Amino acid sequence: MPYIPHTQKETEEMLKAIGVSKIEDLFDAVPSNLLQKGYYNLPEGLNEQKTKEKISKIAKKNKNAEMNFLGGGMYNHYIPAHVPYLAGRGEFYTAYTPYQPEISQGILQSIFEYQTMITRLTSMDATNASMYDGSSATAEVCLMTASITGRKKVLVGRNVNPQYREVMNTYCKAKDLEIKEIPFDMGSGEIDQEKLRQLMDENTAGVFVQSPNFFGVVEDMKEISSKVKAKGAISVQIVTEALSLGLLVPPGENGVDIVVGEGQSFGLDVSAGGPGFGFLATKEQYMRKLPGRIVGQSEDSDGKKAYVLTLQAREQHIRREKATSNICSNQALCAVRGLIYLATLGKKLKDLAMLNHKNALYFQKLLNGKKVSRLFSSSFFNEFVVTVDNASEILKKLRKNSIAGGINLEKFYPEFKDKILICVTEMIDKQAMEKYLGSL
Repeated sequence: MPYIPHTQKETEEMLKAIGVSKIEDLFDAVPSNLLQKGYYNLPEGLNEQKTKEKISKIAKKNKNAEMNFLGGGMYNHYIPAHVPYLAGRGEFYTAYTPYQPEISQGILQSIFEYQTMITRLTSMDATNASMYDGSSATAEVCLMTASITGRKKVLVGRNVNPQYREVMNTYCKAKDLEIKEIPFDMGSGEIDQEKLRQLMDENTAGVFVQSPNFFGVVEDMKEISSKVKAKGAISVQIVTEALSLGLLVPPGENGVDIVVGEGQSFGLDVSAGGPGFGFLATKEQYMRKLPGRIVGQSEDSDGKKAYVLTLQAREQHIRREKATSNICSNQALCAVRGLIYLATLGKKLKDLAMLNHKNALYFQKLLNGKKVSRLFSSSFFNEFVVTVDNASEILKKLRKNSIAGGINLEKFYPEFKDKILICVTEMIDKQAMEKYLGSL
């Protein structure tokens, strides 16, 4: 049976109605050298059983690392079985976007609860319903700071995740915003605050600092925020390892105006780098500049609790000149997984974050006895940078032993030859650490 169930006669009638003689005429605009000649060289189709067998054989060629020491923006945390189970229920899985919000009360309530948890974790006043991912959410904040201040320059730490900086550059270029990088101190791994002071001027819209930064180092956000605000700019903290919010001082308590980041650590698989969900929270005075949508709690005409899309700052909902973003949706299904994960852990989130920190500290001390030295002196959460001879060869050897040993930083920072970024989560036990050390 053909996939297109049209008879020859029906096809001829349709072609006649649109004024062409044959199907190929529909593609006249495409250069002939780009068109496929003849049939594709594809094998015969297989039944379901044979297809499954073939795909299984292909899948077995993949070599997965048994022990994962990778971080750099995506983190390998344990996901309780009920998180994907509950998020996969039909009520969430097939109705995750509230296109008709007034009849999507269940979804709206789940987003409202998600927003509540993000604002509590960050000590902020308001958050939106989630964003596509951490990098695009950070880039959206570039536009947000420009809209708030009316200024055209953005400063970003060079120790911010390089991939986030690439996305920020793309957004800023399209909006004619100038973007400048703040150097970092080679001793501490933190941004150079003296250089920050020199770079800030009356045209600076926002200052973007990641903490913990790409090297895992915790920045002095209180001091940085104070300097930024003194210049009338917006202080922005980027968080790619969301679990750190369970242990470190919340951004809002450090005077940060906007916090933005990636929520993948809250119950989502590392997969091939996604999907995750971006989160974005701010102080009340900037709430109307938030991109995306915000769910609020209200009452219906009968006085019963009801959830509504309170604010939507995109072109389809308000006058175009007042729109802050063309972001038209959110990552609700992934955010629901984050909500379920956080609701499960509750206050135990702090214990899990502390376990990550202690594991990383312990492994870093073990490495010190193996001709491996830590590069930076400042405090870190669950990632740190080490210097080791022949880093690329060592990482290859570790891979042969089914160990993803870390990220070779030379790829992102040419001056960082033989530097490895290592991440240690609760998934790494002493046996894994000993196997790593043995390979060294």
